Amino acid sequence: MDTTTVNNLLGNGSVFKGDIDSSGDIRIEGRLIGSLKTNGKAIVGQTGIIEGNITCKQAEIAGRVKGTVRTEELTALKSTSKVEVELITKQLLIEVGAVFTGKCSMGEQVQPVVEEKRKLV
Repeated sequence: MDTTTVNNLLGNGSVFKGDIDSSGDIRIEGRLIGSLKTNGKAIVGQTGIIEGNITCKQAEIAGRVKGTVRTEELTALKSTSKVEVELITKQLLIEVGAVFTGKCSMGEQVQPVVEEKRKLV
């Protein structure tokens, strides 16, 4: 696992209950029960599990996610991913072997992450 460009890491074997709000890239290798918001890239590694919503600029998912995923740019579902989500994204890449269950909305209608955060404040 290359963590040189990742600002934040939830390591394998760790469980975090609550919401994470980050301004930089974040990698989840453990289990997050709660929402994840970042202005950067959200990476869910092969051992990563998220039970909650993800709001980010880009997402790369190789693990498991159950919830809503909203990305401003690209969502990449790796071959090892298993997702049960409502996905809202500008672009979508699904590798052979990925398991996607849910609903997907794509296109220009996705609001930038920064604008969405302002509405929440």
